[in-house]
Amino acid sequence: MKRAYNIKIRPKLRLSEVQRLIEELRIIIPAPTRHTLIKMCEDGTFETLGNRPTNVGWLVFEDSFLRWAESMNGETDENRER
Repeated sequence: MKRAYNIKIRPKLRLSEVQRLIEELRIIIPAPTRHTLIKMCEDGTFETLGNRPTNVGWLVFEDSFLRWAESMNGETDENRER
């Protein structure tokens, strides 16, 4: 049976996964505390699903996290095009 879905899904990461990736990829040593990561969700540093935690906690859009991680190297869209 073939099904066609016209749904665009933006992958989301739980805050615990964001913290794990920061530690594993050594983006910032030591990794920001959970409190700091929550503040980053609240201030818009990370694009999240809604303006508050969901029933499973904060959900950060993966592409938003990746943009932030690249920005920590001083990389921007303009720099990458050169």
